[in-house]
Amino acid sequence: MKIAFCYPGQGVQQVGMAEGFVKSEVCYKDMIAEASDASGIDMNKLLFEPNEDINITEFTQPALVTACCIITDALLKAGIKPDITAGLSLGEYCSLYAAGALSFRDAVALTRVRGRLMSNAVPTGQGSMAAVIGLDKETVESITDKIEGVWPANFNCPGQIVITGRKEAVQEAMPLCTEAGAKKVVELNVSGPFHSPLLEGAGAELGKELESVEFKDLQLPYIPNVNATPVTDKDKIKDLLQAQVSSPVMWEQTLYELEKAGVDTIIEVGPGRTIAGFVRKTVPGIKVIGVSTPEDIEKLLQTIG
Repeated sequence: MKIAFCYPGQGVQQVGMAEGFVKSEVCYKDMIAEASDASGIDMNKLLFEPNEDINITEFTQPALVTACCIITDALLKAGIKPDITAGLSLGEYCSLYAAGALSFRDAVALTRVRGRLMSNAVPTGQGSMAAVIGLDKETVESITDKIEGVWPANFNCPGQIVITGRKEAVQEAMPLCTEAGAKKVVELNVSGPFHSPLLEGAGAELGKELESVEFKDLQLPYIPNVNATPVTDKDKIKDLLQAQVSSPVMWEQTLYELEKAGVDTIIEVGPGRTIAGFVRKTVPGIKVIGVSTPEDIEKLLQTIG
């Protein structure tokens, strides 16, 4: 087997994620304590008690990273190791952790800052995003090129592209996508125009934070969102993470790259099954196994023998 660990982005978060691991072993309780200290958030409360904060970007990001890194450690402890990693938007930080380049503490601290910068980059209500179903890349780009203030944000899989930008520009593009043959165009419930040039300032501020972070040598390749090209050089990471904030997420291309690398099994680490859906529509020959609980790891061990 050639295994990739893949990590979801914002939107899959839920209260209770990784709780089974934290209840079972002290080492994961210690990770919760470290995450609380690194982020300045009561992570135990945010992850395991009913609350609305978990859906607010600056809290969502470190919470999801904390949960996914705990699950990653449990997989590694069980002897399940990746050959390559990738993550969707926020998930890129988890993929860097799994690849050995980023410490847990830095991943949590950085994503708290990243979430805050992304939330504050554009005043609430002025930015928007919309999912376009059923159009190809060229058609969507031909529409966004005509309208100032709207851009492609995510190339998730064939026939599923997200656009982003100023709210009025996104709303102007939506009916044009429908006229061009889109099966569905849905405005998303998000707090800003993520992965658009409107967030270049946020990326620059994040870049200043990244200057103080020590990235370690990568133990295995990871695929960044910006160019979907495997990276093994730690010196490239800072620029890629800065650019990622305001650049499109090349996820469809990432999946093709995993296939090209010979990956036959993707382990989707964390809650939700969004990645499995994208894989099915892009590289259906790759098997996807979701892992979000200790029971999932037990089943996985039985599967891979």
